[in-house]
Amino acid sequence: MISDQQILGIDDGHLVAVIQGHKLQLPVKTAFLQMQLAAKKEGHDLQLVSSFRSFQKQASIWQRKWQGELPLNTMDGKILDTNSLNDEQKMHAILLWSALPGGSRHHWGTDFDVFDESKVKANAQQFKLVTSEYEDDGPCASLSQWLRENAETFGFSLPYAKYIGGVAPEPWHLSFTPIASEIVRHFSIKVLQQQLLRSNISGLDMVISALPEIFERYTLNRGIK
Repeated sequence: MISDQQILGIDDGHLVAVIQGHKLQLPVKTAFLQMQLAAKKEGHDLQLVSSFRSFQKQASIWQRKWQGELPLNTMDGKILDTNSLNDEQKMHAILLWSALPGGSRHHWGTDFDVFDESKVKANAQQFKLVTSEYEDDGPCASLSQWLRENAETFGFSLPYAKYIGGVAPEPWHLSFTPIASEIVRHFSIKVLQQQLLRSNISGLDMVISALPEIFERYTLNRGIK
């Protein structure tokens, strides 16, 4: 079992390199490479977009969104006016698309985002990692279908496949279930709270008061209780 510091993205000593710029736990890397090979045999260029993300990196994203330096988007892609939102509204608007620092599954080394690199490069449109690119005639649609049918064979699940009141749909996000499920069972809200108090992120009072809900609704994507 990994440590609390590793669960929160403070320490990455539990990870190994997959390709340049990407790290995962060793069993996750092994399973990913097996899945990647199987996908290739069926014409899909399965590659990583994002893997491990540190607490510091997640906190930077959170701060820039809270301060209005990065856009806050609705489910259908419209940009919200940050200044028109109260703290609770702003918190949920951020969490729709970006995890709370310390509450991101990307800290664990079990979760990552993927795309079909060859088809994206062949597409004239700029790749934005949005749902439409994984549906209908999007460049990653056939890969997405293949993952829905085959990811479980390699130990992976799609924790954000559907919107149920928490995170917006992320058909690109995969999680290595055997290890991630253990992390969920050992996750400590108290330890997360202590780390957040030390970090002093924006909106801290609002976040602390809603921590159990945030973990259930967004980290675990169990929707609104």
